[in-house]
Amino acid sequence: MAARNFIVATAGHVDHGKSALVKALTGTDPDRLPEEKTRGITLDLGFAELTLEHAEEKLRVGIVDVPGHEDFVKNMIAGVGSIDLALFVVAADDGWMPQTEEHLQILSYLGVARAVVAITKADLADAAKTTADVRKQLMGTSFENAPSVETSVVTGNGMEKLKNVLARQLSSLSTQRDLGKPRLFVDRVFSLRGVGTVATGTLVGGKLVRGQSVIVQPRNIRTRIRAIQSYNREQEEIGPGTRTALNLPDVATDDIARGDVVTISELRESTNTIDVLLTRSMRLTSGARPIKIGASVYFHHATTRVPARVTIADGKNLAPADFGLAQLRLESSIFAFAGDRFVLRDPSERQTLAGGVILDVQTSRKKFREPRQREFLALRAQSLNDPIVAVRSELQRDGAREDVDLLVRSHFSAHEISAAIEQLVKTNKLVRHGDIVADETWWMKSRRRVIDAIAKEHAKHPQLNGLDLAQLRSEVSDISPKVFDALIADLGHDGYTKAGNLIKKSEHRAVLPQDL
Repeated sequence: MAARNFIVATAGHVDHGKSALVKALTGTDPDRLPEEKTRGITLDLGFAELTLEHAEEKLRVGIVDVPGHEDFVKNMIAGVGSIDLALFVVAADDGWMPQTEEHLQILSYLGVARAVVAITKADLADAAKTTADVRKQLMGTSFENAPSVETSVVTGNGMEKLKNVLARQLSSLSTQRDLGKPRLFVDRVFSLRGVGTVATGTLVGGKLVRGQSVIVQPRNIRTRIRAIQSYNREQEEIGPGTRTALNLPDVATDDIARGDVVTISELRESTNTIDVLLTRSMRLTSGARPIKIGASVYFHHATTRVPARVTIADGKNLAPADFGLAQLRLESSIFAFAGDRFVLRDPSERQTLAGGVILDVQTSRKKFREPRQREFLALRAQSLNDPIVAVRSELQRDGAREDVDLLVRSHFSAHEISAAIEQLVKTNKLVRHGDIVADETWWMKSRRRVIDAIAKEHAKHPQLNGLDLAQLRSEVSDISPKVFDALIADLGHDGYTKAGNLIKKSEHRAVLPQDL
């Protein structure tokens, strides 16, 4: 039977038994570094495969084991950015701890909606009491109804039950969607003799195929895929929601690193300025300070971590439990989509400050100050998952765009975008001319500007055969060349004639001015 693919990540306080639990579930020790063996704690991301079955369905699960120590939260965030379900781990003899709380907030900021709670070390303490306490801690979060299982890797108790609960939860989920927009968020890079550079990560958004040309962003390095592996098996193609290893023969190991994205060139370029909806948890301690305008932070997105500065739209500091529109100005470029989620941490890497969702990746410092951009961001923040609202709001702001460029870096597929455009055209909200789509009100105003310019030229210089298109283009210079050409073509169907580099009203005939 064909397997469905899912990604699960552990979360929880240091020394609560996350790695031991993964090893007991999968038979694979996710702690691969010698220092991890020596110190007995997880320092970096570890990976394992688990195969489950439920109701005659096969589930292939990639497990990402994350560090729990506060010094390695940056590595933890890199492992939980593209997961389907969290395996929340709390030790029975320790209970709810500071990193348990911080990991919960991080998962919430990243939009993780489903979890299974594993109470570990049940042989050492009253697990039922710890379970009750965890239930209280999860009240009011997206995990308050998460099933919990008491386990012990020493006695083996609860392990089969945990597998069954994981299988039930995952089988009720939809697999990650194929948007035709593949992105492999790189979390490991290494070299193998006779093979070359290998980059591993979690693939989202679309398929990759052996032999396919790809690009490493934000470095803008073009390469190809020589081979694909998933869970140590060779693949001709690989779909979203899988742990994936790519052999990239034309890239040196020094030219790619954690935080890079292997993608396709059609998805455009990277950016260093993004407009966002910023949210601060209600669970932050009373002593948490507000985020000030201009504050320096670390921006965590997928496996990327870069310094950034915060600008808040309404000019006020952002207090705990508050939210607001903001712009993040990054020290280096990232490859991100509108709809992606992120986390902000303080410069000392000791506190998680906030999280949120990216609203616009095609912005600028000047644009952020404009009222129409603020209106656009407010509307998009209210309807993140509605392609019709997304298309219309973008064209209300920009006026007109090429259809192939509309919402390219978003979580909407080409089919969803096309269907939204057609629906808006049917209801006269948009107009389409060739490959140009435009807001109907903007189009009519722009059309009137062109018609008025032609009429003015006819009145001022009736002896001329028409208005030079270069002159007309300069009079409406805010309209892009392709949109301008579409406007001229539209007028050609409605009483205007283009001849060479001139355009005129069709009935216009060159005559001497009245005074002559």
